[in-house]
Amino acid sequence: MIVSKKAFNRNGHTVMEMITSAGHSASPGDVPLRDHTAAGLREACVARVKLFTLDNRLILRKAGRLSPADRAGVRRNLHAAIV
Repeated sequence: MIVSKKAFNRNGHTVMEMITSAGHSASPGDVPLRDHTAAGLREACVARVKLFTLDNRLILRKAGRLSPADRAGVRRNLHAAIV
């Protein structure tokens, strides 16, 4: 999931946050995604505060978009983890 702004992404890299299947072991701060189908995911997943950068050339397509409620939950959790 992309968490950086478009202006930052123009430098050739994008900051992303991990999304993983909900069946895996839980991690503190996981945010269950309520509407996984809108996000283009086939099964229930969680957003996990594991950030990484990825070269834009490796991003092949947009899978979907988080619902407003899921986006707000991820934003709150990311803010709490960093600030």
